[in-house]
Amino acid sequence: MTERRKTLACIVAVALAALSGCGVGPGEERSGAGVELRVTRDFGHQLVLGKAGLRIREDETVMRLLKRNAAVDTRFGGGFVQSIEGVSGRGPGATSDWFYYVNGIEADRGAADYELSPGDVVQWDRRQWSETADVRAIVGAFPQPLLDGLGGKRFPVRVECQASESAPCRDVKQTLRDAGIPASGSSLGAPGNQNVARVVVADWSRARAMPTARAIELGPRRSGVFARFTDEGEVLELLGDDGEPVRSEGSGAGLVAALRPTDEELLWLVTGVDDAGVAAAAAALRPQDLRDAFAVATVGGRVLKLPLRSQR
Repeated sequence: MTERRKTLACIVAVALAALSGCGVGPGEERSGAGVELRVTRDFGHQLVLGKAGLRIREDETVMRLLKRNAAVDTRFGGGFVQSIEGVSGRGPGATSDWFYYVNGIEADRGAADYELSPGDVVQWDRRQWSETADVRAIVGAFPQPLLDGLGGKRFPVRVECQASESAPCRDVKQTLRDAGIPASGSSLGAPGNQNVARVVVADWSRARAMPTARAIELGPRRSGVFARFTDEGEVLELLGDDGEPVRSEGSGAGLVAALRPTDEELLWLVTGVDDAGVAAAAAALRPQDLRDAFAVATVGGRVLKLPLRSQR
């Protein structure tokens, strides 16, 4: 190689390094925990692709992570995902599409603009949106976002129980400690809801006293949860993706669901028709039962992902 070519090669190398430092190139690999990528369909019922321990670089975005680890087709200049691993976003009637969550929180920006942090759990789900396109929080990334929050910023976690010495309350607190989640305790409905992740452990007759929790009774268009309590909390209706009841459950039925009433509030409900239902819901607060789920119901010793598959 001539000296002139060596000089040009050095100039190019320096230029590429400068671009990388500005975020155009791949950047330096970030330290800390790896991220997890989950690709699911039908509200987390079916796993399409799952990869854990993925290393990320500076300025790594959700879109870059997806394209590096899955077969992806995009539209509108690459900013909108059309298909992942051959699964198209558009179904019959154009009422299904791809949605993504980071640490169980619905994204507030395009995937190409969302920068990741170490430890993040990214879930893409292809689902129906005919009943509601707005499901702002899900439980399927547990122990996220209670562990690391969003953007590397933790939420203070507060456990609110109807009875602080009850077995379900103790179980939930222990589960959070085992997951490395620092949590304070307070009485049910304590003031100061903004910028706090609240974990409410109570039967529905008491949990519904909180206005933000009461959205559950209004159905998925208001709550984003495909279940609702009726008959003054004595019945838990489990809904299909069309928002219609598939089955109704009474004594012993429980629910684990996440709500995000505003950008400053995060509410996790560990609730049920009665004390037995709350205990069953508390026992389901673990990664193996919540993995990829939008919300879960506990019925007769079983954990059921919601919405249930509609009988259509």
